[in-house]
Amino acid sequence: MDKERVKNVLVVGAGMMGNSIAQVFASAGLDVALVDVDEKALHRALGLVESSLKTLGDFGKIPKDQIPSILSRIKPSIDLTKTAGDADFVIEAIPEVPSLKKKVFAQLDELCAGDTVLASNTSALDIFSLMDVKRPGRVIISHFFAPASIIPLVEIVPGDQTSPETVSFTANLMEKVGKSPVVMKRFGPGFIVNRIQKAITEAALEMVEQGLAAPEEIDRAIKLSLGIRLPVVGVLQSLDFNGLDMVLDTMRNYGKIYSFVEAKVKAGHLGAKTSRGIYDYQERDETQILRKRDELYLKVLDYLEKIETFDPV
Repeated sequence: MDKERVKNVLVVGAGMMGNSIAQVFASAGLDVALVDVDEKALHRALGLVESSLKTLGDFGKIPKDQIPSILSRIKPSIDLTKTAGDADFVIEAIPEVPSLKKKVFAQLDELCAGDTVLASNTSALDIFSLMDVKRPGRVIISHFFAPASIIPLVEIVPGDQTSPETVSFTANLMEKVGKSPVVMKRFGPGFIVNRIQKAITEAALEMVEQGLAAPEEIDRAIKLSLGIRLPVVGVLQSLDFNGLDMVLDTMRNYGKIYSFVEAKVKAGHLGAKTSRGIYDYQERDETQILRKRDELYLKVLDYLEKIETFDPV
């Protein structure tokens, strides 16, 4: 499988994610067959793609004169059997109903060429356990985030039988079409982002239910703290700036210790103050590390204040 040989992409499902994913591939110069059982959904999808392209054009992200050619590369169809055979890469974006996904993958397994990668845009389902295909090595999850035309991330999730070639091919293809893939080692419920987001959302809703704070105050608190820090240091690197020894003490207080952190502390890798923790800071001095972090924080804060993002949308 060679990402450079991919010319035709099949997107199954023309809903909110499907139309946006089709737009991504068409914008990268690939021909896209967009298939759905509902002709009205296909008509709506093309309208949404055109509107999205106009927004990107207004913001200077694409040349406006390229919009007609991008749209022309998306071919709507209600017939999977007439489109699957020509596909070099397939991604399904149908509703999160296990029986429907199982049916679609069985069809794709029969209709597509033997080396065509079959991807799912599922946001949570373990498609590997529910489907019955002849060539499981070519099945993978490539999870886009809405709107796919803007958000860079695609989570690449292999199953136990997914081949290494399928993983590398899919990740390379995502890079080719302008996305930033993150490859998981194996399937885990919720993958990365949705699993973390679920924990945050449940904690926030619990606080509302318990009458601890109003929704507006909770969102403002997150925007004015994590909203500034997370784009710079993410979730785990932020622990390096707390000091992993202090993090471990906090874990003990809560009664739940993670061996990953405990091993770092035992090795003397405490974070920025020792120039090595979860991340390796290449023997830079603590003041150098903190200065780089703080400069980035200030740039993020200045920009967020400039565009008034702390106010509700």
